Order: sequence, then C-alpha cells, then structure tokens
Amino acid sequence: MTQDLTKGKPFQVLLRFSLPVIGGNLFQLFYTLADTIIVGKTLGADALAAVGATSIIIYLVLCFIQGVTGGFGICLGQRCGAKDEAGMRRSVAVSMIWSILFTILLTGICCILAHPILHWMQTPDQIYDMAYEYMFAVLLGTGATVFYNMISNILRALGDSRTPLYFLIFSSLLNIVLDLVFILNFHMGVGGAAWATVLSQLLSAVLCTIFGVKKFEILHLRRGDFHGLKHDTIFHLKTGFPMGFQMSVMCIGQLAMQAAVNAIGAEAIAGYTAANKVDQLSVLINNAFGVAIASYVAQNYGAGKWDRIRSGVKAGLIQTEAVNILLGILVIGGRNLVVPMFIDTPTDSIVRYANGYLLAVAPFYLLMGLLLIVRSSVQSMGNGKAPFAACITELVLRIIATFGLSALLGYVGICLASPIAWLGADLLLVVVYCSMMKKNRGKTLASAEPRNAVPAQRAHGQRAGAVPSQNGGCER
Repeated sequence: MTQDLTKGKPFQVLLRFSLPVIGGNLFQLFYTLADTIIVGKTLGADALAAVGATSIIIYLVLCFIQGVTGGFGICLGQRCGAKDEAGMRRSVAVSMIWSILFTILLTGICCILAHPILHWMQTPDQIYDMAYEYMFAVLLGTGATVFYNMISNILRALGDSRTPLYFLIFSSLLNIVLDLVFILNFHMGVGGAAWATVLSQLLSAVLCTIFGVKKFEILHLRRGDFHGLKHDTIFHLKTGFPMGFQMSVMCIGQLAMQAAVNAIGAEAIAGYTAANKVDQLSVLINNAFGVAIASYVAQNYGAGKWDRIRSGVKAGLIQTEAVNILLGILVIGGRNLVVPMFIDTPTDSIVRYANGYLLAVAPFYLLMGLLLIVRSSVQSMGNGKAPFAACITELVLRIIATFGLSALLGYVGICLASPIAWLGADLLLVVVYCSMMKKNRGKTLASAEPRNAVPAQRAHGQRAGAVPSQNGGCER
C-alpha cells in the first residue's frame, strides 16, 4: 500500500512525487494570501502591518514544527526503504507521542512570551494591540499545526503525497470562507483571520488522519507498538530535534530582519509584508522539492542505493532550478502588481518598499533551491551535523548582513541579507555532499547499511548489518 521510491527512473519518480507536494504548498500559499488580502482590503493597511509584524514569529514556530515532524518522516522513510515493518510502526508511535509533548511545550512557551517578543521586535504602538491579538490566537492553536504536519509527513514517508494535497485544498477553501464570516459577519477583526486559519487546519488534519488510517494498514497501531521505544525515541529525536532547531535558528535571522524593518515604520512593514507574501511562492515551491528529495533519498539510503541517490539529487536540482528561473522572471516582471493585491490605495512608499525587496531577492532564487535540495539530501543520509553547521552559518551571515548592510544601504541592505546567507550555507553543504558521494561511490545494497537503523535493529534482536530483501513493497 506504500509507494516505492527506490525503483523507476529518478527524474520521473521525483516529478510525480513532487507535483502533489507543490500543489499542496501552492494552496497553502493561496489561503495565506487570501487571508492577507482579506485583512488588508477589509481592515486596512494598519491591520496588514499588524499581521506582517508577527508573521515571522509564527513562521519561526512553524519552522520548528515542520523540522521536527519532517525529521520523524525521514526516520520512517528510512525504515520504509529498509522494509522494516515493525520499525515503521514504532516510528509512527514515537512521532505521535513526541508531537503531543512538543504541542504542550510550544503552546505554553509561545503564549507566555507573546508580549515580550512584540516589545523586543519594536512593534509600533499603532498596530501593537492588533499584532498581539493575531499572534496569540495563532500560537494558541499550535496543536492544529503540529497535528497537520505530523500526519502529512507520515503519509509522505509512506509514499502518499496526494492525500495531504486533497485535504489542504479543502482547508484552503474553508479558511477563506471562515475569514469572511469571522471578519465581516462576526466583526472579529484580525483575530477572526487567525482563528479561521487554526480551525481550518485542525479540521484538515482530522480528516487527513481518518483517510490515512483507512488507506494504510501500517497506521493501525497496536498497544505493543508503544512499548520498548527507548532506542526509537533517541533515533527520532537525534534526527527530528536538530532539524527543528536548525529551521528555527534560520528563522531567528529572519526575525532580526523583521525587527530591522519594524524600526523603520508601518509603511515599511506593510510593503515588506506584501512582498514577503508573494515571495513565499518561491519558498513553498522550493520546500516542496526539498520534501520530495528528502523522501526519495531517505528510502534509497535505507535500501543502500547510493548511485540512485546521486542520480535523484541531480534530477531534483534540474527540476528545482528550472522552476526558480521562471519564478524569478515572473516576480521581477510583475512586481508592480503586488501591493495593489493587498491594499486599495497604497502610498508610494509602501510600493517602493515592496519592489525593493523583490528586486533584491528574486534574482537569487537559484541559491535557495540549491540549499534546500542539498540540505535535505544530506539530512536524509543520516548526516545532521553539516546541515546544522550550515544553519548556524546562515544565521550569522543573515544577522551580520542585516545590521551591517542596513547601515550602508538602508532598507535594501536588509533585503540582501537572505541571498548572502543562502550563499554561505550553499558553499558548506555542497562540499559535504560531494564528499559523502565520493566516499560511497560504487557502494551497493550489499555493502551499504543505513547507520541510523542500527540501534533500532540491535534493540529488537536483529543482526547488525542485515538488510532486508528488496522484494518487499515500500512507497512513500
């Protein structure tokens, strides 16, 4: 019942798997855009600035959740590639337990620190109350975000990238309807937009889980699957937590950028927010290719197929960068249409700030695509240290560029911080990836064992080094 990414032509396999993920991310962008447009058109520029001023905090939490659950998905994907059914069940059990614990921890911390964070970010007084209302509501619904990302990554690890797409489409449409009802009919302001997002995501996660349980026998967990999880927990936390932490650390750099923009004023925030919402198109599409290559590499790493990993990464880069070239052209060419999407009568300053950001970032989408493909590949091959080092490099460069270049170039210097950070991380990761490929050149299933699978195998009485037959079915 699962999809085997260890067979078939890599280019075609990746493309088929990527398209539903891209579709899901596009609908995610669609409903976040709709959310922002409805707020801007119905509540005004200050409300748009309030949502934008808090978006990076919400994104930071989301990045941690996506990183942790994505790491859990890699663990499941590796065991799927190794045809370890018992290990797959334990992997799902560990993912469920720790997702619940992370939900409790994150919700408590985020809600308590909401006011201090807004003060630290120099949120202007004229939008402070709306910013707090929006951020607190979204953070209070952290559990819905964790729930949806957990089940989505589990299904993708099993080879099903379509089910999350279908329910994300449903969630997107529901979110728009709830936005209009909560804002126009119930007059809930920016808080209504936040609750619309939380409720639509929660319902999508519930329906996705029901469908997934019906489709995949492996998700029919038994009581025994929750016993003896010490080694599995260590394996998952060693993979998931560093990924969540490193994605959050990357967001800290973006947090510094947002704080620098906030200090300029509400018009800069509004322009920066509008540009960022459109820029998310490239981020989400590149993330989709990253998700696809992570699943592909994890399964083939579990099966010990190094030559196939090499071919798949090459195919993934070709697909990703071709799309990035097209996106860069579209964003730069259509930049003057961005702000009017969100505000009926924008000032010239708001338009100038939005265009400045897009002109500074869009030409460098190729660097972001390279980063996501190589980082996802290295992580899925069991190397967590290099991606973490790259993430620290990215953070340091982003902060230095934000405050250093802003002193020289002003707002444009802040915008250039992202391309500079991508370049620094790329240089490190490409060297590490090439070294790993060179070291394992010529290795086959018989000679290559997934390192991260060893603790779990030994813990359950399996012979270290034993690799299951390729005849079993496994799809992600």
